[in-house]
Parts: sequence; structure tokens; C-alpha cells
Amino acid sequence: MNFLGAIGDALATAGNMGWEILWPLILGFLLSAVIQAVVRREQITRLMADNSPRALAIATGLGAASSSCSYAAVALARSLFRKGASFTAAMVFEIASTNLVVELGIILAIALGWEFTLAEFIAGPIMIVFVALLFRLWLRRRIVDAARAQAERGVAGSMEGHAGMDMSVQMDAPFLRRLFSRAGLTSTSQFFVMDWAAVLRDIVLGLLIAGAFAAWVPTSWLKTVFLADDPTLAFIVGPLIGPLIAVISFVCSVGNVPLAAVLWNGGISFGGVMSFIFADLIIIPILLIYRRYYGTRAMLLIAGVFYLAMAAAGYIIELLFTPLG
Repeated sequence: MNFLGAIGDALATAGNMGWEILWPLILGFLLSAVIQAVVRREQITRLMADNSPRALAIATGLGAASSSCSYAAVALARSLFRKGASFTAAMVFEIASTNLVVELGIILAIALGWEFTLAEFIAGPIMIVFVALLFRLWLRRRIVDAARAQAERGVAGSMEGHAGMDMSVQMDAPFLRRLFSRAGLTSTSQFFVMDWAAVLRDIVLGLLIAGAFAAWVPTSWLKTVFLADDPTLAFIVGPLIGPLIAVISFVCSVGNVPLAAVLWNGGISFGGVMSFIFADLIIIPILLIYRRYYGTRAMLLIAGVFYLAMAAAGYIIELLFTPLG
């Protein structure tokens, strides 16, 4: 009976979280679909061929205008890399696609508060700057060449079909005319459905894990793990442990927001929450995809650079937001 009661509590908590984020998700995916429908990906890729600030800014903008699904972002990044984008620009695209999209901002505001939405859109570019700098230091030509050779093999990972399609409206016309044309409405509806199909698994998994955490793991235990009683130690530990929790949670995309809310209520630092949310790009299934896409050395470099960059961004964003309380 206790076992069934525990299961019921976890499912009830997950259900309540799901209902709370459902309508923000619908609005977010609709806005995302509109953006994807009118942004022409193929015309932009040629501007991402180097590691200049302009190319990385374009990669950031294109990522923010793409699907929030982590698997789709990773697959699309390889597609851009194969079509001529630089390796760093492809990785920057990934980060922007999973962290600077409108649906994530809306859900963060509902589940955690507007401060987290603002922090996400400030910390995202900070992480991108760190990634660009660290790749400039450590990314060697032989690693890029090996990664490109592996990428050209076209080894399957996940969501290649999603990444391979550019359904944006190709007509030359003003924004509203393109959007409300027959092709624009069709493209918007297709992106909306595809984005739901891409992330629904992760959303459900994230809700179930978050529900189980909230129902089964005592808050006092989490506070002990996160050293919540000592602000200085909590500040140090949070951004380091946040990504590690994400790695073993197997949850990505917007699906990690409910668990982020549980961790926040459990005492993890503000910066720890942000680094946890960033870490959807280094969960174990995606690390294995990196290995198939680019080879082992590139996978290890991506994992190390991303971890350091998200931890650094977590520290900086907490220092920036601490005066706000």
C-alpha cells in the first residue's frame, strides 16, 4: 500500500507540473514554429563558415530560431557542419537552439519565475563566448579534420529526418505575407507538430523524474547535498554538480525544467540551476551521438568544453543576480 501510495504521489506531482506547463508549451511551440517557418536556413549556412564574431552571432540567431529539441539540434548541427559551417559555429548553434528559444523562456517563467528566464537569455550568450574561447585554445585542426571525415560518413544518430528538412517558406515577400500565405501556414503547422513529436518523450520523462524526486526525495537530503546551509559552499558546488545531475538524468530539451524546479526547491544555488539547464547537451545519450557523429576525441572535447563553459556561466550569472536577491 505504501508503495502504491508513493507511486500515486509521484504521478500526481508529475501531472500537476504537466498541467502547469502545458499552455506555456503550446504558446512557445507555436511562436517557435512561426519563426522556423519564415527563417531560411540554407541561405544563412554559408555565412557560418568561419569562427568570426559575425559567424558565431549568425549561428546564435539561427539556433534561437530553430527547434528546442536537443536531439534535433545536435543532428542539425552536424548537417550545418557538413554543408560548410565551421565546427565552432555548429556547436554554438546547438547551444542557442536548446537555450535561447522562446518556449524555454516561457516555461522557465511559469515554473521558476521571470528571473530565471532573464538569466537564461543572459547566461546563454555568456556560455557561447566561453565555448568559442575554449575551442580557440584547444580545438586542433586534426580534430576538426577527423570530425569532418566522420561526419561525412553520415552515421545515424537521432532525429536526422528532422534535421534534414528545411520547410521554411522560400518566397520573397514581407514577413507577414510569407507567414499568412498558404505555404506559410502549412509550414508553421508542420513545424509545430514536428517539434511536439521531437520533445514529447523528453517532456514526459522529465515530468516523471521530477515527480518522483519531489515525492520521494526529502528536501532536507537535497539541502545537505547542495550544502544549502552555507551560501559560500553552495555557490561553489552548485554550478559544478548541476551538470552532473543532468548527465545522469537522461532528460533534455524543455523536459529538464520540471526537475530544475525540484532542485531549486531542494536548495541548489541559482547558478547551479542554470548550469543544470544548460547541460542537456552533454547527457549520456547525446554524448554517444557525438561519438558517432564526430569521433571519440571530438566527443571528449565537446563534453569538456561544454562542462567548463556552463559551469563558468553559472558562476557569472549568480554573481550578476545575487544583488537582485
